[in-house]
Amino acid sequence: MRVETFRVSTSGQMSLPAAARRRWNLDQGGPVEVMDLGFGVLTVPAGEARRPLDEVLPAEDHYAAVAADDDPDLATT
Repeated sequence: MRVETFRVSTSGQMSLPAAARRRWNLDQGGPVEVMDLGFGVLTVPAGEARRPLDEVLPAEDHYAAVAADDDPDLATT
């Protein structure tokens, strides 16, 4: 994994590095998904947003954590 620093323009635009565009078949452009994690954002190719979350916290662990929480807003998730 490589971490790079990029500048966001005043209109909110940012360029995705060429190596990442090639790896994710975005050479000609295409949709991406951006997840606001509260402490930062994660940009992934469209359709891949659940993948990093599933790898970090498998669904069954997530469901168990939600079920164990007393937060009524989470009771329906």
